[in-house]
Amino acid sequence: MGDRSEGVGEGAPGEPSPESGDHLTTEAERLRDEARKGVRTADRRARVWAVIDVVLGFPAALLAAVSGAAGLATADARVPAALLALVSAGLSAGAGFLRSETRRVAHKRARTAWAALEGEAVVVLADGRLDQEVLRRLFGLRQAALEAYEGDPG
Repeated sequence: MGDRSEGVGEGAPGEPSPESGDHLTTEAERLRDEARKGVRTADRRARVWAVIDVVLGFPAALLAAVSGAAGLATADARVPAALLALVSAGLSAGAGFLRSETRRVAHKRARTAWAALEGEAVVVLADGRLDQEVLRRLFGLRQAALEAYEGDPG
């Protein structure tokens, strides 16, 4: 008489066993949770870069206008106007170096990709029909979300 536990948990070849089904579910839940975190992080970073863009860009434009007006007003105002122009140029150079607008757009793109992964994972988990092909699709969406940060052509 054979061991009664023999063959337990083993499906037909090519079919996932109950244990691997649990593993697939666990992995899909992990991807869903990673996507939720990715959405929040990318959204927060996009807001930060938007603020940095305004904080550097607005004063640079304002100082450029004031220095131009002051330099043209009187000969005595040329030195302060030149200093304002230098500060404005420094802010503009900093904004250009940081590329805050480009980074903001990349994080918005990543947020959208993470949200797509999260939505797909939620649907897959609710549906309950999880197999290796579905998990591959989820990992493909994860890879797309990670690559969204690098989508900057410049």
